[in-house]
This record gives sequence, structure tokens and C-alpha cells, in this order.
Amino acid sequence: MVAGAPRVFVSHLSGVAVFDPNGDQVGRVRDVVVMLRLGGRPPRVLGLVVEVVGRRRIFLPMTRVTGVESGQVITTGVLNMRRFEQRPAETLVLGELLDRRVRLVAPVGTAEDGTAGGPGTAGTADRPAEEVTVLDVSMARLPARRDWEIDKVFVRRGKKGALRRRGEALTVDWSAVTGFSLAEEGQGAENLVATFEQLRPADLANVLHHLSPKRRGEVAAALDDDRLADVLEELPDDDQVEILSKLKEERAADVLEAMDPDDAADLLAELPLEEQERLLTLMEPQEAAGVRRLLSYEERTAGGLMTTEPLVLRADATVADALARIRNPDLPPALAAQVYVCRPPEETPTGKYLGLVHFQRLLRDPPFTLLGSIVDTDLQPLGPDTPLPSVTSYLATYNMVAAPVVDESGALLGAVTVDDVLDHLLPEDWRETDYRPPGADDGPDAGRDGGYGADDGDGSDEGDGGRPGRDEEQRVTEAADGR
Repeated sequence: MVAGAPRVFVSHLSGVAVFDPNGDQVGRVRDVVVMLRLGGRPPRVLGLVVEVVGRRRIFLPMTRVTGVESGQVITTGVLNMRRFEQRPAETLVLGELLDRRVRLVAPVGTAEDGTAGGPGTAGTADRPAEEVTVLDVSMARLPARRDWEIDKVFVRRGKKGALRRRGEALTVDWSAVTGFSLAEEGQGAENLVATFEQLRPADLANVLHHLSPKRRGEVAAALDDDRLADVLEELPDDDQVEILSKLKEERAADVLEAMDPDDAADLLAELPLEEQERLLTLMEPQEAAGVRRLLSYEERTAGGLMTTEPLVLRADATVADALARIRNPDLPPALAAQVYVCRPPEETPTGKYLGLVHFQRLLRDPPFTLLGSIVDTDLQPLGPDTPLPSVTSYLATYNMVAAPVVDESGALLGAVTVDDVLDHLLPEDWRETDYRPPGADDGPDAGRDGGYGADDGDGSDEGDGGRPGRDEEQRVTEAADGR
């Protein structure tokens, strides 16, 4: 942790007001949700339990928290109002970690400010590991990233009991105590999930495909929504349907919302019409609307292949505006390759489609340049009924990684990306093939990339980046930033 990184003790968050960007209070913090991990690594903070009007408790992912300071929490303003339900791989800090008896795994000295001076050697027969009581834990934001993790534990020495004299209190690193983390030799889905957290979604999907249906359901239940959504997108249709059918309907709707709209539509298309409608009704209206539009098109057409969430800007937006949007770590690489210029509204279906601007052109022009002055109008967009062979030829002819899809009135409906086209060109069972990169061995770690979390999806090498570009420690912890 670098000096100056934001840190807050969790007990200080209890009852703190939560505000939206406009300054309106939306609720109060009641707990913090974390995921424990193996090997003494600090737990990842998944989000906050927030009590809103009517004493309903909801889940607020940390990825939607923009600030924790001055006795308040600031959010992006987007809240899922479904009631919070704790899941198997989750731990409540205030409800489950505080007042726990744990052990110091190393003798430590105490600094003048009460902070442990640092770990020494492990406990020995002469000096066994000391039992302490947890009074509080602190969470800190990782530098240059959106993630938070538990980094310090505030403990009190001495035996627990109101009639006993209070012992010395000190703050130690998470790695200096034991008694929280999952047992290395333990069984259960939590341990399995912790073991799999380094895998990319495609590799974890391959592992799940070869598990028994019972075990597959247990692991899916322990994954958070974003991680499970990423994995479902990489599974064969039969496995997708099987896993989704074992989830509670409200959670299934949450997972569908976390999926890319085109992938969610493909999965829903495999379900009976009645079940489709039930799940669509449970989804957020805006998310459901985009999926409904996709379901209305034939599967092997531009409309059936497209995503309804391309990067759309107005003609009076600047190059700087476009580059700021492209930096969004949640934006897939194919969609970050170009912006689509349209008249308002900017949500699909948009106003009149005016053209597109390639990412390379944005890098060549000054930041203050208006997009309307550099828009490419030469490439004709696709219609939603364009068949798959024509879509493939279009992308190959113009060396594109994505193509706009426009309706008869000229409104942008979405964009077809090359990865979705490839999904339909490969053999139907290609996802069931155990992929090995060139030169990979057949040892027990074959197929791993050395570190993966919940992929931000932008494929960049930035510190807040995406699939291939992170350093190992960053990639290991990217489990679902939300539910």
C-alpha cells in the first residue's frame, strides 16, 4: 500500500450517510461485505450494505462508490433496490469479523502510535502464537484502481472477558493474524472459488463444464454476479441454462443484467417463453428493454448479433470527451475501437446516425476538436436484418472490429463486434474444447494465465485496465465488483 492511500476503519462507517452525486441522501451504511481469500492475502471489499427508506437493506458495490470521506459515502447514483441477501462466499465485517478471537502468527513490536512494528519469526514452542480479540479492521483503496481491500486489523491482547483487565491494543497487518481465512485443506464451494479466482472467465468456464452438475451449481452459487456473468458468457448453451435454472429468479435476473445484452438475449432465447418473461420482468426496465429488442431479431442477423450498448456521442462532443469515455475500464476492446456519432438521444435506439470516428483518428487530432468535424460518413451502416455472411464480409472488407447497425429511420440500434461474429462462425462445440496456448505444458497449472479476476473488459495495459494487461497481483483480485 502506497503512502497516502485512502484508508478507513470499518466501525467508523457504521451509520454513515450515503449520498448520490446531487447531494441527496439515499440511506446509511450498516455493514461491509468482503470475500476472504487463501494464503493470508487481504480480503477484497465487495461492497456496502446500505439501509434505505422502509428499513430495506440493499447492496452497494464498491465500484459504484466514488468517495468515502468526511463522514459520508458518495455513490454514482445508480442503486439496485433489491433486498440484500448474503451469499456463501461473502463475509460481513461488522456482523462476523469483529469480536472474533484470532492468533498473531508472529511476535510483533509496537510502535509509539500503537501500530505493530512488523512481523518477526513465527510462533515457536518458547513463544506460541498469541490469541487476541479483533476490535476493528481497516479497508484501504488500492492505488490507481477502483478496488478496496482489508489491510489492517486492530486487536487487543489478553483473554476475552468483561471482568478481565484490558490488555494492550495494537494495529497489525492482515497477514500477521490467522483465524479469519478459509482453511487450505477445507472443502466446500468457497475454497474451490478461492482456488479458481486466478483463472480467466474462459478457463474457469472450461473447469465448470467438466464438473458434475451438483458441483457446478455449488460453485456458481458462490461466485458474485459479475464473475458469474463473465463465466456464463463463455459456457456452452446447455451449461448456461442448467446453471441459470438453479439460481433463485431474482439472482438470475441480476446475473442477466451483469451480462452483455447480446449474450443475455442469447441465453434467454434458450428458455421457455414463460420463463423468459418472468426473468425480463425482474430485470431493471432499462436493461430489459435492450434485451427485448435483441430477442425480436433473428439470431444469425446483424440485429440478433449486435450489442445495444455501443459508445455513442453527439456531434458537438470533443475528442477529449470521446477519449474519456474510451478510458472506461468496463468497455470491451471492440467497442472502444470507435465512437458512433448521433443526434440525441444518445441511448439506443438513438437519434439520426451521423457516422463514426475511429480511435486512431482521436489520437491524431487536438483534444478540443469537435467530433462532427472529423466524423467518417463513407462507411454505410448495416441494417438489422443483414445476414451473418454479409456481416462477416463487411468486417473483413473494411478491416473493422465493430460495425454500426441502423434501422430504416436512420437511428443507431447497436453495434456488431467481431467476437460475436466469431462465436457464430466457429463449430457449435468449440467452447467444449480444452484450449491450450502454443507452448503450454500439460501440468496442473496449464491453462492458467498467472492471475485473473473479474475482467474489466477493456483489454488495455492501464493500471485500471482489463484482461491481458494487468500485473499479477492486480489481476488476481478482480472478482465481482458488484453483485
